[in-house]
Amino acid sequence: MAYDVIVIGTGPGGYVCAIKAAQLGLKTAVVEKRETFGGTCLNVGCIPSKALLHASEEFYKAGHEFEQLGIKVGTPELDLPGMMAHKDKTVKANVDGVQFLFKKNKIDAFHGTGRIAGKGKVIVTKDDGSEETVEAKNIVIATGSDIAGIPGVEVDIDEKTIVSSTGGIALEKVPERMIVVGGGVIGLELGSVWKRLGAEVTVIEYLPKILGGMDGELSKQFQKVLKKQGVDVRLSSKVTQVEKRDGSAAVTFEPVDGGDAETMEADIVLVSTGRRPFTDSLGLDDAGIETDRGRVVIDDHFRTNLEGVYAIGDVVRGPMLAHKAEDEGIAVAEILAGQAGHVNYDAIPSVVYTEPEVASVGKTEEELKDEGVEYNVGKFNYSANGRARAMLTTDGFVKVLADKKTDRVLGVHILGHNAGEMIHEATVLIEFSGSSEDLGRVCHAHPTMSEAVREAALACFAKPIHS
Repeated sequence: MAYDVIVIGTGPGGYVCAIKAAQLGLKTAVVEKRETFGGTCLNVGCIPSKALLHASEEFYKAGHEFEQLGIKVGTPELDLPGMMAHKDKTVKANVDGVQFLFKKNKIDAFHGTGRIAGKGKVIVTKDDGSEETVEAKNIVIATGSDIAGIPGVEVDIDEKTIVSSTGGIALEKVPERMIVVGGGVIGLELGSVWKRLGAEVTVIEYLPKILGGMDGELSKQFQKVLKKQGVDVRLSSKVTQVEKRDGSAAVTFEPVDGGDAETMEADIVLVSTGRRPFTDSLGLDDAGIETDRGRVVIDDHFRTNLEGVYAIGDVVRGPMLAHKAEDEGIAVAEILAGQAGHVNYDAIPSVVYTEPEVASVGKTEEELKDEGVEYNVGKFNYSANGRARAMLTTDGFVKVLADKKTDRVLGVHILGHNAGEMIHEATVLIEFSGSSEDLGRVCHAHPTMSEAVREAALACFAKPIHS
């Protein structure tokens, strides 16, 4: 049976692309190597980690903050199997939801590993070794990413003692000590989960800052918050060895600029040094599909050099974010249906789901300085926000960056409770080329955290009211 489009991979980019294509009248099929749909994100990534983040935050509040609110519950007792059951239930609800949407939109599914066998052909290898050839006018590669490991260091990730994010969301007990290799989003999120549940956590980061490309001030202030929470962060540190020991593991690291090496032992070592495009078994070389440093090369319309083959998400250029992949999936589906699909990469938010959260959209101060753009800065601290005081969430701030001449908002950065929800009015503003004055003159409900965003905008073109 010939299809209009076959999507290989059903993570956020793939399943959204398939659904949108079907909604636009294209006969659509998907190829998925897992038994369940949803890719890394829904099965072992974004969704289960957020379930644990929320549960661990509530556990911590019960033991440290409830009494300040006049709630006496005694010392809370951790039921880790119960917490993991909540995580698993959340995952099942989400993957079942994708399966339902496929059925609703009449999308056919082929379970197995997909390999591109030239123009318009995908060979699906099933678990039993049998093969099936599926044909389509168009093929979309949406196979996502996999753990990258530590460059130059051989690490035996057994998902028991030395774990990736997959093992990091499924520990059978709370470790007394955890070492997190990598101070990016995944490492800080999972590290904060186990810290709240009772582990001593040390983060070892190669760069001189955590959270890589995020705004420098945001990174610096968040590190101070982590220190206050008891997380030990070692910056500018190069890991040279990770080894198993009897019932534990050890990490050896040294200063990036040279110096004495140090070895630290822990019950669990979480390796979270980024991800790599997952293109294994796709047959890209045999099909003649061009790649660059592991990523599939595409043009501005997501087309590869092989006619009828497109690629989206983590396998192509740009940030490895689920929502970036979703937007690209929608754009490709629209292009295949004869519409003008497009993604504005200047308006893609990034969120770190710790507590407090970290959220950014648009340019950082460092990027604007490198580009020679003159800009104004407006800041407002959470400590001056009435709702934040009422909720005991006064750590953090909002920062608005706007062009000095036009007042067009170029970037917004938030450290604080609920930052991941608050960033979206800034995203809409940037999408429509709005100014700080536009945002500052919009009425915001009182009392809300979002008032801090408005106050930062007011500070950018005039003066804030409440500080």
